[in-house]
Amino acid sequence: MSKTIAGAKDLFAIASQVTDPEIPVLSIADLGILREVEMAEDGTVQVVITPTYSGCPAMDAINGDLYTAFADAGYEKVDVKLVLSPAWSTDWMTAEGKAKLEEYGIAPPTGQGHAGRVTLGMSVKCPRCHSLNTRELARFASTSCKALYTCKDCLEPFDYFKVLS
Repeated sequence: MSKTIAGAKDLFAIASQVTDPEIPVLSIADLGILREVEMAEDGTVQVVITPTYSGCPAMDAINGDLYTAFADAGYEKVDVKLVLSPAWSTDWMTAEGKAKLEEYGIAPPTGQGHAGRVTLGMSVKCPRCHSLNTRELARFASTSCKALYTCKDCLEPFDYFKVLS
């Protein structure tokens, strides 16, 4: 198969088509786990990703989806590197990603992470009715990076993507 060598921007666009298997409305670029994509001198596409946390079960699926995305684009040699340092932070999420979370019914993280600092709990806005009259039901929801909340006004449960730094 013949292919035109893509620039770094094109390679990043290919990788950005991969979605998070736990939150399919978010691309791995929206989520901020896609760190770098480049072409090595030997023609290998090198992709660097950082998981939302070290035990994230979605990383195997994301790895496989990256290989598939590049194979579909005509690239046979792909090397996906999982990098744990620096640790992922919700600060890396794009504004578009946070908006997509809310549209999907998950309250996006608010504020910025502050490693090593004690933070006060703040109200979490309901992604459905936008009320701040909410409460946490469980510190962990469908995944470890989310908490389960309920809205006292519309009475709907929802996930909140926790601020991590």
